[in-house]
Amino acid sequence: MTTSVVTGGAGFLGSHLCDLLLSKGHRVICVDNLETGSLTNVAHLRSDDFVFINHDVINHIDIAEPVDFVYHLASPASPIDYLRLPLATLKVGSYGTHNALGLAKNKRARFLLASTSEVYGDPAVHPQPEHYWGNVNPIGPRGVYDEAKRYAEALTMAYHRQQGVDTCIVRIFNTYGPRMRAFDGRAIPTFMRQAISNQPITVFGEGEQTRTFCYVSDLVAGLVKLAESGEHLPINIGNPNEFTIMELAETIIELLGSRSQIVKEELPVDDPQQRRPDISVAREILDWAPTIDLREGLTRVIVESPRETLLGRQASERAPLTAKR
Repeated sequence: MTTSVVTGGAGFLGSHLCDLLLSKGHRVICVDNLETGSLTNVAHLRSDDFVFINHDVINHIDIAEPVDFVYHLASPASPIDYLRLPLATLKVGSYGTHNALGLAKNKRARFLLASTSEVYGDPAVHPQPEHYWGNVNPIGPRGVYDEAKRYAEALTMAYHRQQGVDTCIVRIFNTYGPRMRAFDGRAIPTFMRQAISNQPITVFGEGEQTRTFCYVSDLVAGLVKLAESGEHLPINIGNPNEFTIMELAETIIELLGSRSQIVKEELPVDDPQQRRPDISVAREILDWAPTIDLREGLTRVIVESPRETLLGRQASERAPLTAKR
């Protein structure tokens, strides 16, 4: 049986990756310190083929059994988290990546680093191809996350080139789906929480900044395809369909039948004005492309998520919401 270690496996993205790996017949070892993850995300995975280890990866990672894949997803990933935990974010990007790479080296396992589109910063090239080096402010408030991931990429390539570790790097663009925390600070859960309550929806600036949004099942399928490939250089995984933040807010209001009004707030420091992946490499090398468009994905989140979850309250047994088609 194939055994995969997923660091950060109790988080939003990590838990969906655990789902997919288990469905493919893998034994999954989930390593998470629950700083931003939750046991609720993996409670449904209890089985002989799923192991949860409560552990902070900035410390040595000890796995007694053979390992075939190490998926290193551990890290605070939303602005509200890495601004609250700047040193922890830098440590998991450095010490945590070093320890996860050490585990892969020791086990002769294939290693996947979950990097981010944030390595491109506020890009001067659009859309962003993998060969673009980025435009990052290393000392700005977002720099703790951006530079932690840039360092993690450099460390991963050094382990590959000097130590012969079989590595790959994915640059993940904005991803959404069920299990996102209502108060994690990202646009989709924030707008949904506000819209359900008919509260004002807070859009930064004029809302003309653009993002792309990849549904989580598409994203994790791309991660597995990359891990199972022979590629070593970074590959973008994301949905290339671009929307303004204002368009996103208006779509969520429509789907929820909300009475919310849109209000504008000051832009955060170093907020990128545009972000869209060039996925030509993923299409060519991995034969991967997203299949779920934004309206369908948002509808899935609404239909599959209990109201209390979207509001950030303890979930009840009541039925999820119904989206307006």
